[in-house]
Amino acid sequence: MKKKLVTMFTSIGLIGAMCTQTIGCAANENNYIINVSYDPTREFYERYNELFTEHWEDVSGETIDIIQSHGGSGKQALEVANGLEADVVTLALEQDINQIRNAGLIEPGFVDEFPDESSPYTSTIVFLVRKNNPKQIYDWSDLLREGVDVITPNPKTSGGARWNYLAAWYYFEQQGQSEAEILGSMKQLFEHVLVLDSGARASTTTFVENGQGDVLLSWENEAFLSMEEHPGEYEIVIPSVSILCQPTVAVVDEMVQKHGTTEVSEEYLKYLYSDEAQELIAQSFYRPVNETIYAEYSSEDSDRTISEPPENGRWIASDIDLTDISHFGGWEKATEVHFKDDGYFDSIYE
Repeated sequence: MKKKLVTMFTSIGLIGAMCTQTIGCAANENNYIINVSYDPTREFYERYNELFTEHWEDVSGETIDIIQSHGGSGKQALEVANGLEADVVTLALEQDINQIRNAGLIEPGFVDEFPDESSPYTSTIVFLVRKNNPKQIYDWSDLLREGVDVITPNPKTSGGARWNYLAAWYYFEQQGQSEAEILGSMKQLFEHVLVLDSGARASTTTFVENGQGDVLLSWENEAFLSMEEHPGEYEIVIPSVSILCQPTVAVVDEMVQKHGTTEVSEEYLKYLYSDEAQELIAQSFYRPVNETIYAEYSSEDSDRTISEPPENGRWIASDIDLTDISHFGGWEKATEVHFKDDGYFDSIYE
């Protein structure tokens, strides 16, 4: 069998150069597609692309190459809206894809194109702390204590950062705080943030590689990967409440029509719901939407501190109190209130 090419790029400029100089994005004759994704999906899509290229050859008799791009989700959405010729986008939240839809590149109703509101996997927000949790950080209120340094990305450019922000907001709301009190708590939290990186992976690098901060507000899968790559150095703390993160996928309609890649792009996203892909999703520490596979990886252990990856493979703490974006009125309202220019985040961070 011909070896498949799965290419991963983090630089938009490299993709543009490849499209214009080597292949020609407008006339690729179905021999490759571009998936523009967000930071912490790198390892998963590296494995999924191998799985999909084999599947595509089996069902179509054709080979396909996947070009992969990663970065802060909001920044990635802006790049696509401004002309990066992605065939599919697999971003951190629905609102980032709305930005591309508003640019006229994706048809309305994309959330209904695939099951589970076009969210083939979910995640949540946890804390990654250093071994033995020296600052004794167990919940969101601990982030406000004097001497606790926090690492989180910038909500202006990172979808993961927006989930972090909303999870914290929900916690303070659950404590019975008024809106003014919540704003005060959020301002205090962000006063403890050392660095606002542009994306989740950059924040992981700041915390893990550069040794800055006492706690990283992290995607669940990103935290587990850090524990695997640096055994014995970190622990995961599950806060009392968090948020159900629903990364969203979509075909970029205008681009696939231009490239002649509609069929393969639709199958690329549809296959994420297959049993094989859902198993891979769980093995990559994302939460599968397939209920049977989800159950296979669920743990009844209620311990809020995870000192090492579980040996039995049951890593999903299924008893977390999770809110979701509907609690905030959906992404359009949440963006308007919290993340637009002069919204709550701007007032908090200023």
